[in-house]
Amino acid sequence: MNTVMISRVDEAQWQAVADEQIVGRGDVCERPDGRLFVSIDVWQDEAFNPLAEAMLGELPNAVLHTLVGGEDAELAARWGKAGFAVERREWEFLLPTRTETSGQAPEGVAILPAGTADERLLRELDREIRTQVEATVGWHTMPAELRSGPAGDTLVDPSLYAVAVVDGQYGGLIRVVSRGRRARIGLLAVRAEYRRRGIGRVLLGHALDTLHEAGIDTAWTEIDQANTPATTLFEHFGARRTGQLAELVRRPH
Repeated sequence: MNTVMISRVDEAQWQAVADEQIVGRGDVCERPDGRLFVSIDVWQDEAFNPLAEAMLGELPNAVLHTLVGGEDAELAARWGKAGFAVERREWEFLLPTRTETSGQAPEGVAILPAGTADERLLRELDREIRTQVEATVGWHTMPAELRSGPAGDTLVDPSLYAVAVVDGQYGGLIRVVSRGRRARIGLLAVRAEYRRRGIGRVLLGHALDTLHEAGIDTAWTEIDQANTPATTLFEHFGARRTGQLAELVRRPH
């Protein structure tokens, strides 16, 4: 293969060309939580390093993240040579929506179906949960947020969230995005003061029941491998591990 030429197509994309053919692309995107994720797809192995060098050269002061399949040691090694190191690992789960385990909500707890919560109170709940998570394990341990929104707006889409009301206060939420016959559970979180009351179980059971009634048979999610309580909860609902991802990070020197 002749020399690989790299060009920046636009603000978020790079392109590798050799022998007048496109042999690879690189992308960068900002998630709603502010993290910058990069990805590289190549059709010729020799295009990876030039793409990575060009992209990182034009993003020298940014903290950059990328995701690699847990079994793809070769790709992880390529990113490692570019200065990335594994920061966290997560399990991928698939779970049935038909379940008999959700049970009754605890006393004083009511569930507001997706799209019915007061948006102002929902945003306050979202901010409070993010603050609590960031102060403990860090928001980076939560599943990636795939849908973009206005800068500073951390609520992906108000219509996607079901909310648990605890003694009259918004205490927990779950976000589900449906795609055809499957759905992704992107976030399940409960305010610190309301944990260990079965609220997460009721929220997850409600979401699965709603999906089943809509004719969706399975849902998928990702859970940080260090989050044992979340893993236990999802496995209680019949979730099975289907794979794993590693999140690699490169910080400016």
